[in-house]
Amino acid sequence: MHPARSLILFTSLSGLGFGLLAWLGLGIPDVDGWVAFVFFAMGFGLAGIGLLSSTAHLGHPERALKAFSQWRSSWLSREAWLAIFAMAAMGLYAIGVIFLGTKWPLLGALGSVLSLLTVAATSMIYTQLKTVPRWNHWTTPLLFLTYAVVGGALLAGQVAVAAPGLIVLGALQLWAWQEGDKRFSARPTNMESATGLGTIGSVRAFEPPHTGGNYLTHEMIHVVGRKHAFKLRLIAFGLMAVVPWIILFVLPFSHVLAALAIISHVAGVFVSRWLFFAEAEHVVGLYYGKR
Repeated sequence: MHPARSLILFTSLSGLGFGLLAWLGLGIPDVDGWVAFVFFAMGFGLAGIGLLSSTAHLGHPERALKAFSQWRSSWLSREAWLAIFAMAAMGLYAIGVIFLGTKWPLLGALGSVLSLLTVAATSMIYTQLKTVPRWNHWTTPLLFLTYAVVGGALLAGQVAVAAPGLIVLGALQLWAWQEGDKRFSARPTNMESATGLGTIGSVRAFEPPHTGGNYLTHEMIHVVGRKHAFKLRLIAFGLMAVVPWIILFVLPFSHVLAALAIISHVAGVFVSRWLFFAEAEHVVGLYYGKR
């Protein structure tokens, strides 16, 4: 699929922001006053920018509020409500920590759970799509949640959690890439079923169905060369997992190096998320002879 910048920003930044808020809701790190203000501002800032950037992909951003009305059937609507509830709970919790010097554990735990549920709802927007076999698998929500938890741990300065977490995240991402490569061909959908001409015999594309592009060809069909995809996977894996792990676990600790580990991880998340969209093959591509 077409890797829109707004969706890359949305899924990357909101995941990191809600991941950090989830740790803060558990009282980790144990901070108060202006130090706590910086951590909460970072969490709310990342989550807020991510959510706002998602509206840039809408044809009519001014109608975004209508998404809240479809919570019974739409994961997008559920995500919107969960985000509101999560930020409201964490906002109240932050007021207590920053200005009152008080922690309300139950409220913090509720905000932490809601933050992770928001990330899970985001992942389900893509997981539910049977027309995109690479996404339609349990590894999609697991990856989204793991990225949020590990990225949040890095931002929260929890090296003891982040170091092994990066290993788990890297291994899970490698496995998801390998298994995802097989998922499209494993589905029964093919050019015969896509065109409805299977009763005649085998079908191959001679020319596209029409001369110009349309919404489907612009948004749902994007081809990444295998050689380029392999290079980008190496870059994503190295920046997201390997470099931060070496900095945190091998090199002597310093705040400058810790900042570099975070920057490297975030850069790797962006590359990985670009691949998440670019490598997702929609079955409609069969109709246009793009596979």
